[in-house]
Amino acid sequence: MRSTSAVLALSMLVTLASCGGGPGEAPKTVAPDVATLTVAPGGEAGGVAWDGVVQAVEQAVLSAQTGGRVTALNSDVDQRVAAGAVLLRITSQEQAAAAQMARAQVKSAEAQHADAKNRFERASNLIGRQLISRDDFDRVKAASDAAAAAVDAARALLAQAEQQLAYTSVRAPYAATVASRSVELGETVSPGQPLFTLYAPGALRLEVQVPQSDAEAIRAKPAATVTLADGREVAAARVVVFPSADPQAHSNAVRVMLPALSPQPRPGQTAKVRFAAAAGPAGLWLPATAITTRGELAGAYVVNEQGIVLRQLRLGSRMTDRIEVLAGLAAGERVATDPVAALAWLRSHQQPAGITHD
Repeated sequence: MRSTSAVLALSMLVTLASCGGGPGEAPKTVAPDVATLTVAPGGEAGGVAWDGVVQAVEQAVLSAQTGGRVTALNSDVDQRVAAGAVLLRITSQEQAAAAQMARAQVKSAEAQHADAKNRFERASNLIGRQLISRDDFDRVKAASDAAAAAVDAARALLAQAEQQLAYTSVRAPYAATVASRSVELGETVSPGQPLFTLYAPGALRLEVQVPQSDAEAIRAKPAATVTLADGREVAAARVVVFPSADPQAHSNAVRVMLPALSPQPRPGQTAKVRFAAAAGPAGLWLPATAITTRGELAGAYVVNEQGIVLRQLRLGSRMTDRIEVLAGLAAGERVATDPVAALAWLRSHQQPAGITHD
């Protein structure tokens, strides 16, 4: 590392020497004719960014709700499915038999209830004429009520059995895209086992954790800029600060809704979020194209009226096409936006010295 720094330092000295004349001559003052930018603290250009993951607003993990063997797989990863479409079928012999038994129990209970109801109607006529005792009437009435309750219980068991039969066909809850499939044809599944993960294309969001000290500022000014994985920067459609904070992490969750985009980012992709109310300390930022690298070292061509100097830089975080400069530059200095053009200018104004710029 020390030898590499020495190489860059020597390169800087050669650059300075190239701008001057021979020994004992005053350096020529030739104003470089290269495009430059003035370094300035960039609150909008930099700021603090929080990492987040793109999520679909409508996303569901479909799990098995009954047991059996998978007999049909109708959908796979990255396939669009319609609402109600059958994604998977499970063996249904046991569930169908249970449903048939429940139907028979309902018929038996309804027949017993009809008989008990007739007995109760006859007993009601007889009790009015005092032809049976009150005890006998109460027993008939209780039997009729019990038969009615047995019908309700049998019907409930039938509904449960039919629902278990319906669970053998796994359907999409809404129009969606299959994000993942966790089962294979012929596999035996049990209740609770994940089968598919679906997400509805459309509304997307991110959730990030910010320090509690920034939560109130973001709540007062709910605006954010999202930098997607492909480099696009978009303004958030809506920013929602969660009402409660995490007392252990000392952070607060913030939900950032994305606008309609084309093409849409995929759920699971990472993105960076910058909040207007929590920009953090403004740093010095340069376009990545203005920075030149030599091995492990980075530098930029600083331009002034006397010429161009290659300045070693210490870099920080990167935000899409911009890089933070931690050391090596000061606000107000001018930097060549095109390192190739700056190097060409240096070579064209170099005194014959037999040393090249690598």
